[in-house]
Amino acid sequence: MKNVLTLILAGGQGSRLYPLTKIRSKPAVPIAGRFRLIDIAISNCLHSGLRKIYVLTQFSTESLHRHIFLTYRFDNFSPGFITILSAQQTLENRDWYQGTADAVRQNLFFIEGKGDYVLILSGDHLYRMDYRPFIEFHQKKGADVTISVTPVTTEQAPELGIMKLDEDSRVISFIEKPRPGPELETMAIPPSLASAWGFEGKEGCYLASMGIYVFSWPVLRDLLKTTPFEDFGRGVIPFAIQTYNVYGYLFQGYWKDIGTIKSFYEANIELTRPLPPFNFYDEERPIFTHARFLPGSKIIFSEVENSILCEGSIINRSWIRNSIVGIRSRIGENCVIEDSVIMGADYFESEEEIEANARRGVPNIGIGRNCEIRRAIIDKNARIGDNCRLINQRNIQNEDNENYVIRDGIIVVPKHGVIYPGTVI
Repeated sequence: MKNVLTLILAGGQGSRLYPLTKIRSKPAVPIAGRFRLIDIAISNCLHSGLRKIYVLTQFSTESLHRHIFLTYRFDNFSPGFITILSAQQTLENRDWYQGTADAVRQNLFFIEGKGDYVLILSGDHLYRMDYRPFIEFHQKKGADVTISVTPVTTEQAPELGIMKLDEDSRVISFIEKPRPGPELETMAIPPSLASAWGFEGKEGCYLASMGIYVFSWPVLRDLLKTTPFEDFGRGVIPFAIQTYNVYGYLFQGYWKDIGTIKSFYEANIELTRPLPPFNFYDEERPIFTHARFLPGSKIIFSEVENSILCEGSIINRSWIRNSIVGIRSRIGENCVIEDSVIMGADYFESEEEIEANARRGVPNIGIGRNCEIRRAIIDKNARIGDNCRLINQRNIQNEDNENYVIRDGIIVVPKHGVIYPGTVI
């Protein structure tokens, strides 16, 4: 692994995750109440023995940069590093990153000489993966490029890059977001391979790119220097399949692309199950994040069912079901919270701040008294006043409002958002 350089692409605008990405980048979005999405990729690297890591950033980077600086530090006796490569103007280039491939192209100077192989990851997926067998597969096949692929259903396939492999796992065709119908059907896993891979009779009848690549360094350098493609999925990979030895590495563990409000919501709510598909409770391979010094959660005469309560929270005489309650959350008396993600807060409000809120007529950070919240995402530092009902009473699928948005029927209150007392949504 000493010959492997890792690049984590963390510069996407994340417009489909708006308003969670209103003032932060997508990899900085909190997940599971106390982590951030970027923690997944970095933790996987550290558990895989990968210690040379560049994080490429661009949009709304402040909170992401701060999180990385505070969380991931190697000592002076370690040969590794985690370094941020943010978009910048140079004498040769005055442009922002135009896409994933262009982001790497603009940083070839920093990559040169750092390793014989380059592992490229996305900073906004939820999965646990040991990259060592993946890289060893690439070496064993003598591949120029290897793409990690995972089985997906017919419903999932049109939103992803779909690959077709031969019996030797070489990629023979690739379509980015194929249209349902004949175009998609041509990419189905052949029956002979479905049987050999254990997919026969299962839902996973297509192979999707996970956005995880291993390049042999000379191949990556030549591809980026001799082609104009701005994205790996739309340009570099389809071109490489026609020109180089490109293989697919089959990954059958849990993997979720956190690209939309719906997928983000589902990924969080799935974690509240008794046996969730992704396990944050793995002691051998924990997910690392910023170390906080917070007290345990305090629960006062409340009923909690199938939920995650994070440290520093106070829940007062309320009922919570199938929900995540993030760090420093405050939930007032007689609240009902169901199928919701409460992200918590970045700080505790002092008595002086609470008194000032009362004078200004502004709710305190957290959830007020007598509130009902169902199928909602409440971002950090949001203020929900007393007697509010966030239940999507009109059954709206999509709506934009000054203080909230609705996506796929899910109510989202943005970071620092304010919902005044008595509001019904």
